[in-house]
Amino acid sequence: MSRLSNLYLFAYNSLQAFGWSVSLFQVLSGFVVTRSVDGAYASAGELICLLQAAAFIEVLHGALGIVPSGALFPLMQWAGRAHFLFAIVRRISEIQELPAVFITFIAWCLSDVIRYLHYALNCFKCCPPWVTYLRYTTFIVLYPLGVAPGEMWLMFQALPFIKKTDLYADFFSSIPFNYYDFVRKVS
Repeated sequence: MSRLSNLYLFAYNSLQAFGWSVSLFQVLSGFVVTRSVDGAYASAGELICLLQAAAFIEVLHGALGIVPSGALFPLMQWAGRAHFLFAIVRRISEIQELPAVFITFIAWCLSDVIRYLHYALNCFKCCPPWVTYLRYTTFIVLYPLGVAPGEMWLMFQALPFIKKTDLYADFFSSIPFNYYDFVRKVS
């Protein structure tokens, strides 16, 4: 990998690590101040949306061969999170204060601070073993925590609002697709 690619990847991953650290701080600060998990989206939702939107660049990194991962796995991770965040959480204000948002955001923030720090330090082959250890062990706990009581539970809780408002019915009106049924089967 060229020196310029390394510098670019170091900068990108460092910025993502910083952004997710700030998000974690905002979520936890909101929790400490309010003594409630209800304000996670209000505390950090917009920053997390920005970071997640920017993460699409990782699909391009893989497609262009800048990183060895390829494009498929980054695309799958990005699409899953983007759907959850933009199509459901950001769109349905009634669910933004549910505890599942707090659980998801904490799991995402912790795992992404560690992941992006690991990626950034590996650009120059100076990653301490403890960061590598955290990268591959915390994931074992954080991934299921973010998915089951976080993302899946929130999608389940969103179902009544999706059905009541017939969410995205206009968008899918020309094809035989029901968004409510899709989310019901996914969650």
